[in-house]
Amino acid sequence: MTFNKKILALSIAACMSTTLYSAHVTAADKNASKAEEKKQKTIAEITKNHTQHDGLFTLFQNKKSGSVLLKLNESQLNSEFIHFSQIMDGSGDFGFRGSYRGSSVYTFNRVFDRIEIRAENPHFYFDPSNAISGAKNANINRPIIASVKIKAQDEKSGDILIDAKSIFLTEALDQIKPSKNPKQKPGQRRTLGKLSKDKTKYLALHNYPQNTDLSIEYVYDSAAPMRPSVSRPSTADFAFTDDRSINLHIRHSLVAMPENNFKPRFDDPRVGYFGQTKYDMTALQDPTPYRDVINRWHLEKKDPSAALSEPVEPIVWWIENTTPVELRDIIKKATLAWNPSFEKAGFKNAIVVKIQPDDATWDAGDLRYNVLRWTSSPKVRFSGYGPSFANPKTGQILGSDIMLELAGFTRRLNALDVFSGEHSTNAAEHHHDHSALVESAQFGQAALNASGASAADKSRFIDEYLHYLVLHEVGHTLGLNHNMRSSQLHSKDKVQSIMPSDNLPLTGSVMEYPAINFAPNGKKQGLYYTTMTGPYDDWVIEYGYSESLNNAKAEQQRLNKILSRSTEPENAFGNDADDMRAPGKAIDPRVNIYDLSSDAIGYANDRLDRVNTLVSDLLKRSVVEGQSYQGLVADYAVLTREYHNNVGVVSRYIGGVYVDRGFAGQENAQTPFTPVPEQEQRRAMQVLSNFVFAPDAFSVDQELAQHLQIQRRFFFNYSKTEDPKFHDMALRTQKSVLNHVLHPVVLKRIVDTELYGNEFKLDEVFTELTNAIFKADAKKDVNSFRRNLQREYVNRLIKIASNDKRGASVQSIQALARYNLKEIKDMIKRRKGDTVSAAHKEQLIYLISKTLDPNGKA
Repeated sequence: MTFNKKILALSIAACMSTTLYSAHVTAADKNASKAEEKKQKTIAEITKNHTQHDGLFTLFQNKKSGSVLLKLNESQLNSEFIHFSQIMDGSGDFGFRGSYRGSSVYTFNRVFDRIEIRAENPHFYFDPSNAISGAKNANINRPIIASVKIKAQDEKSGDILIDAKSIFLTEALDQIKPSKNPKQKPGQRRTLGKLSKDKTKYLALHNYPQNTDLSIEYVYDSAAPMRPSVSRPSTADFAFTDDRSINLHIRHSLVAMPENNFKPRFDDPRVGYFGQTKYDMTALQDPTPYRDVINRWHLEKKDPSAALSEPVEPIVWWIENTTPVELRDIIKKATLAWNPSFEKAGFKNAIVVKIQPDDATWDAGDLRYNVLRWTSSPKVRFSGYGPSFANPKTGQILGSDIMLELAGFTRRLNALDVFSGEHSTNAAEHHHDHSALVESAQFGQAALNASGASAADKSRFIDEYLHYLVLHEVGHTLGLNHNMRSSQLHSKDKVQSIMPSDNLPLTGSVMEYPAINFAPNGKKQGLYYTTMTGPYDDWVIEYGYSESLNNAKAEQQRLNKILSRSTEPENAFGNDADDMRAPGKAIDPRVNIYDLSSDAIGYANDRLDRVNTLVSDLLKRSVVEGQSYQGLVADYAVLTREYHNNVGVVSRYIGGVYVDRGFAGQENAQTPFTPVPEQEQRRAMQVLSNFVFAPDAFSVDQELAQHLQIQRRFFFNYSKTEDPKFHDMALRTQKSVLNHVLHPVVLKRIVDTELYGNEFKLDEVFTELTNAIFKADAKKDVNSFRRNLQREYVNRLIKIASNDKRGASVQSIQALARYNLKEIKDMIKRRKGDTVSAAHKEQLIYLISKTLDPNGKA
């Protein structure tokens, strides 16, 4: 065969082979396609052995494995739904029962054979009449938080079936495990392990026409957990049975986007509502391109023409059937106490209260019911907690619960921590919200014990406290945030004279953490807590809930008229962002916690004096024959903390600035920033000199000190001693004052405010401090409390003087620190006093000399 013939034969063979192969592949594809079509099950076939739960989304739960499938109808694709999650039961530091975790807007979108869930961004507004609105999605993140393969589809109806596992048995909808804190040291606190795929499971399915709820138990496992080092375990530490496995019960809710005539209401800096942040992306000349809306319930009048009308749908509260029967009347009365405020806004019976029947088939976690609930938890975070959740797009509140914590009424605290000086007694310095009310209640009980109060007085105190607590938490559920300025409504004499029968509020608002109105020495006890809403509450409810006018221009004029009253003293407002609970935080001392009356300095002075008197009576009042001294210890620790808190209130007036948020041209509006008058700052410094810096400020009664014994429990005291550390406790309070007055932010502020009216200048602040801390005993014996204080002050001055940062204000502060170090050295150079005092002064001179002349001979 010739070469060409060979090539031809090979070519023919190759062509035949290719043809036969193609025919084989085509046949195989057809057979596979038919097989696939034959294998493709319908929704009905897949869900045959499942229990069907009808509602907003149809759910199917496998009767054998418990797995859940979710069915989407065609109208639900590309539609917005609100997702909300709530902790039904937590574990120690990982949430608590009733805690709301926030809400988001999600859409379900089909992409080929998968369903993608996207998180929509509700924070930006584009005017649809502006051409730029065509680019409204540019550079705005819409993350895909889950992507699920479609299991089946009904071609006729368009229904789609997906597995819910990767949506709900993961953290796709809501990050539950906290991100790692890079600053946290190993063993500092408990951490969650890895989410267990085997143990994490559905606990219950709840389906309703407007919302679909799934309760999930998330389980986090760690084979060798890093436990926090606890030398003295507290009740909270026993909440963890085994750190290798920590479980959280969380309820997810998918809620239909409301379709109604709810009208969003814009926020204003002069009122205090929670709300939704919105940016107007098409406002060109507006310096405040904000369209923030407030959170509020959807109230409509049954009779729009009536000045006072019942709402179409009132806000209904249910008292959970676990609530102690003897407390239900107080809770109901306190909840309904908001109705007078709503009447001023045009609504009669806006709030209704009912009791959950003992045979109720619904549970408190059902979003359709607003429930006042009770717990008694190992870790006391709060005495009450009043969250609500709202539509992120409009601010319409869709549901709420209130958690009341029985442990918040107890005298429980870890006294060893208080005695050790290792922990701050002022929880608010660490921004632990709501702890102030717990501390207030504990002080009230300790003060009543120490003053020999009658059983009737103690009972009235608890009733008023519970009433106030419910009033406060209901206010949160109405959309209101805190008003820490409202405690300055009355003068000191007025607030101390208000009796329960006077029908007057103690504060401008119930949204406050005021000092308990405990009578000073020699005065009759009046109202402990305010038991009615205040003038600010009436005003802010009128702004938020009064019915809108249909004409936009007329409506804005109506709201502006209400807002113009913000300059009235009784409507003064300042929230958590403004308050001065922590050193260096905020600037207006009138916006604070633990204070009361328009003379907060004088009120705190009376309270400090009262605490000293109560402490002197503790042995007589707090010791019960036949019992340990634990009650005495608890009362002493609480009174010490109250002393600490009131010292903090006074210190904030030094370097403070009064703030007015009235708008330009508003009637009675004051200058936005006005430094605290010199006489008030000097007055505050004098109180601190008397109660914090004076040689006898922390004297301790010998007999009392010998009886402050904590009741032993097994080996709780194994690695620590149990004796009270009086010097550490005193120094902690002294440090808290210096933390504020010598805070870099405060020192700079004092210098800056000298430019616009501050007459208590920085050199005078340093001089007053130096004299208060050194002058009284510069030429004689220095007691142990003063030695600690003086060392602390000198070390802080050295740190300031050694600061290598540049800047005019920093350098002037450094110069004054060096100047006062020299003044101290000259003041104590004669080293008079006993041996320990002389040694103490010698050491200070050595430290100062090293700073002033590092190259010289100290």
